[in-house]
Amino acid sequence: MASLPQVATALADTLTTLTDEVAHTSGFCRRRSKLTALVFVQTLVLGWWQHPAATLRQLCQMAAVRGVAISPQGLDQRFTEAGANLLQASLVAVLDRVLTARPAVTGLLGRFAAISVLDSTTITLPDELAARWPGCGGRVATNTQAALKVTVRLDLRRGSLTGVDLTSGRTQDRATALQHAPVPRGALRIADQGFWSLPVFRRIAAGDGYFLSRYHSQTSVWQAGQRLDLPRWLRRQEPIVDVPVTLGLVDPVPVRLLAIQVPPSVAAARRRRIKADARAGGHAVPQQTRALAAWTLLVTNVPAELLSVDEAEVLRRLRWQIELLFKLWKQHGQVDTSRSAKPWRILCEVYAKLLVVVLQHWVLLLRGEPWTTGSLVQAAATIRAEVIRLARALDRPRALRAVLRDLKPLLAQVGAPTKRRKRPSAAQLLADPSLVRRNPALA
Repeated sequence: MASLPQVATALADTLTTLTDEVAHTSGFCRRRSKLTALVFVQTLVLGWWQHPAATLRQLCQMAAVRGVAISPQGLDQRFTEAGANLLQASLVAVLDRVLTARPAVTGLLGRFAAISVLDSTTITLPDELAARWPGCGGRVATNTQAALKVTVRLDLRRGSLTGVDLTSGRTQDRATALQHAPVPRGALRIADQGFWSLPVFRRIAAGDGYFLSRYHSQTSVWQAGQRLDLPRWLRRQEPIVDVPVTLGLVDPVPVRLLAIQVPPSVAAARRRRIKADARAGGHAVPQQTRALAAWTLLVTNVPAELLSVDEAEVLRRLRWQIELLFKLWKQHGQVDTSRSAKPWRILCEVYAKLLVVVLQHWVLLLRGEPWTTGSLVQAAATIRAEVIRLARALDRPRALRAVLRDLKPLLAQVGAPTKRRKRPSAAQLLADPSLVRRNPALA
């Protein structure tokens, strides 16, 4: 777990110091006002932390807790470009800070210096914000021209957010800064096909780091100097394959190719999804993609003595933990939802709620459990119930530590989910990796 003083200091610094440092450069403080930049940020972050769908009146109640009386109309007038600049600067300052918890030291997670899962999620913005955050466009007339992409790196050993990168919605995953962040020696990076890059794999291996990824069907696979026709080659193999190959023709990358044959029903379901995605995108499905749907294909440079095929599939499935994090942020933290249609208010809300989920993540580290254990939704709800106490204790370090001290045993009560037979939990898979092979529902 993260230490209580560490979390208390980070919360206090974020909500009483960091915002003060960026207030003047944002343009928010051009006139004297009882609603200072500091109180503005505190009001929005704490207000939306307590009530993700808070009304202006509820936000004003949080401002009153912080000692400022303001009307809903007065607060609404502060949702400007300068307010968005202030919140963005505050958010960027927070993202530079990493809080870590005590790492898992045994079992599969304990074999690596770190296990970093990399993924991204996109937040749609009003078209009026396209100059700031360009989107990819779309087939509908509105709200397709602007979007914010949030790329996240989560360390499953410690539960830490070790990287959060904000880019425009049109930025490809392969172009984000975290794609090129170094992987420490003995650490493992798990990323999906959007981050597929042979030069990145090569660089990770050169630094004695490890990678694990699903195979990208457009990459050539070579064995003993011969290019493999994968669909035809796999038809001659056993249901479980683990062979050394190289990827790419020029400056090839040596990897283990891991293949797990899936049940026919699963393969058929995959092909239906592939066909539906292709129809939506207006393109044809390559024959090789259809054929490879019968297999789960992974590539890694982790030695076989350190990682079996079953264990590699368990770790690949742990990438879902970051999807659960995004679900927590969007469905429960409502980072992509607003009561308003005003562009600058919406952008202020996005920044403030992203601040909320980062601060919330720091408090979640007090759980003292592996990140893969327990319900994030229940833990976040437990924290949300104590936000008003956090708000009142911000300026009093001892009182703030007392609130967090009271939270720790409550978070510890958010235990692991009950054992499931059809779809084993992450904790069950880590305890018994062979479950992935014995349970067709996991294919």
